[in-house]
Amino acid sequence: MRLTIRTNLAMRALMYCAINRDRYVRKHEIAVACNASENHLAQVINALANLDFVDTQRGRSGGMRLARPAEQITVGQVFRAFESPLPFSECFDPHANQCPLTGGCRLKGVLERALEAFYSTLDAVTLAELCAENGRLETILACAPRPARGIVAGPGMAAAGYAPVQAAAGVPATPGGAHAEVH
Repeated sequence: MRLTIRTNLAMRALMYCAINRDRYVRKHEIAVACNASENHLAQVINALANLDFVDTQRGRSGGMRLARPAEQITVGQVFRAFESPLPFSECFDPHANQCPLTGGCRLKGVLERALEAFYSTLDAVTLAELCAENGRLETILACAPRPARGIVAGPGMAAAGYAPVQAAAGVPATPGGAHAEVH
């Protein structure tokens, strides 16, 4: 079994929003931090908004944020929303099924039970549990706050007024976004 890129990006975007829960985050920030295509991410964000996982706001101070607390979003909900529309195998799609074994095959029942066990396991894990007290994830996904209007962005800050904080392993970031040397 392999997850689709859409599901993977949806989870990355939601974790990014959970780590940066005190503000709207922008698509570009997520794309940079998660090594994702902005175009593909835009489609995923649109789906997340349509599924009420995130709220979006247009404009200069816009972006996206979680539509509800991370404790109320389970991994299973996200996976079902993004993976369920795709049939797991040919026999799961009544319109496209051309399998000659359908009338006597027991594999479909086994696969259905396995999928339910898979989703049940994911239903037991919340977005909050993936992010809470996870210092490494916070280091990877936390962003420096945007400067107030009228303040010139300092070194390392993007023109839009923010910069992902991505410290190399064991190398703390300095306030300007550069990495400090550890001796």
